[in-house]
Amino acid sequence: MDKQLNSKKVLVIDDEQNLRDGAERVLSRMNFKVFKASRGEEGLKILESEIISIVLLDMKMPGMDGMEVLKKIMEMDRGILVIIVTGYATVKVAIEAMKCGAYDFIPKPYEPDQLRIVINRASEKIQLTIDADKLEQEKKRTLIDLHTEKSRIYTIIESLPNGVVVTNTEGIVVLMNPAFKQHLCISPDESTGKKIEEYIKDGELCKLIMDISQGKYVDFEDIKPHELSPGNGKYLLARSRPVLGEKKECLGAVVNITDISAMKALDQFKSEFVAKVTHELRSPLSTIHEQLATVLKDMSKETYENDQHMLARAKEKTHSLISTIGDLLDLSRIEAGIVSKEPKQVHIDELLKNIIDFLTPQAKSKGQSITIEIPKDPIPTMFVDPIALESVFGNLIANAIKYTQEAGKIEVKVDMVASNLRVVIKDNGFGIEEKHIQNIFERFYRVKNTKTRHITGTGLGLSIVKGIIDSLGGYIDVESEFEKGSTFTVILPTKKPSILPI
Repeated sequence: MDKQLNSKKVLVIDDEQNLRDGAERVLSRMNFKVFKASRGEEGLKILESEIISIVLLDMKMPGMDGMEVLKKIMEMDRGILVIIVTGYATVKVAIEAMKCGAYDFIPKPYEPDQLRIVINRASEKIQLTIDADKLEQEKKRTLIDLHTEKSRIYTIIESLPNGVVVTNTEGIVVLMNPAFKQHLCISPDESTGKKIEEYIKDGELCKLIMDISQGKYVDFEDIKPHELSPGNGKYLLARSRPVLGEKKECLGAVVNITDISAMKALDQFKSEFVAKVTHELRSPLSTIHEQLATVLKDMSKETYENDQHMLARAKEKTHSLISTIGDLLDLSRIEAGIVSKEPKQVHIDELLKNIIDFLTPQAKSKGQSITIEIPKDPIPTMFVDPIALESVFGNLIANAIKYTQEAGKIEVKVDMVASNLRVVIKDNGFGIEEKHIQNIFERFYRVKNTKTRHITGTGLGLSIVKGIIDSLGGYIDVESEFEKGSTFTVILPTKKPSILPI
């Protein structure tokens, strides 16, 4: 079929001029462009030069008759629809013409309405054919584009520096790139088609990938990165996600493998450097602090009032530095996995009461009230380093006191949620603006505004708190409203033993 077929061009081949002119008048009003020919040979010449879709063909003409013209038109194979017009036709002649390829026929003479109906029907047929051809071409084009797009995606995955492996719902590897093979020390010639366990020897990661492949994870945020080491001092980080179909059904899992060996080495160097520096600084600073305290004690306030003020500021600063060093040492231990020094059975309610007793004078100096609510039913003990827990709750309660105005109120509540201990520390203090909440557990991050600028601190306390809680398999959450107060909630498992020293 001619791709440029036009459903609005009609050729009338008839030896009677009045019928040609009459057809032209009717069709022109229907917005058709009409070409006319009095003989079959003349009509065929017009078809050679014009792209015409419908031919109104008289069967009885001098010279080449209508049947012969019809056969010539069909040989052109351009999808032209021929409507036979004859006053001599019988049903048999019409059937013969249809067998030769004619689209329809109309008796002669015909009424204008008859002509309009048959021409409109033919025009609609032509337009449908054109539309169908366009759809077919578009389909072919789409398939070609899809094939090209798949090739591009495959090429991109092959060239990625990170390892990529994809599994189906049965945990069978269906795709893996060269970087994945290199990171996991797999032969470059290794093919897909085996279970994930054949390629990755880390059992915990394989189980995670299988669970994801089988659709056991609904929320992506529940899927934590997994660290593994294939040996030779190499460390890898695996991030896994489900592969979802159009209807959000799980089709398998995709895993991204990143080499973090350099980062691990840098972290180790940083931790060792911090530990060394802090150990070296702690002893001389403690000596200076003690000597300043002794000098201040023996100094006469009336005689050396100005000097006493400067020495008191120096003593305060050395104390702040010693606290910072202690915080840095705690962070070093957390990073090294040494959270619990001497784990033992701890009664949480007693530990919290001792912390509050110790901090109550500080609260009273600001006219604040501090209370604790403990349930009547006994709270299970925890096997953990009490110093680690004191660091957690001591930091949180001390912060509540520091960041609450005078005559404020601090409340501590303890209860059980299933087998987990829940400790809630609530104050009606300065509160935290929403833009700061997501950053408060970062190291050295401090919220500074007109109400808190006079409060001293290192910005390490909450980072240490979160590090200890994470290592104990717990969770910490904060809710706060600026100038109305904050609520910190700590959840700790009581049945699961805490992490021991590494």
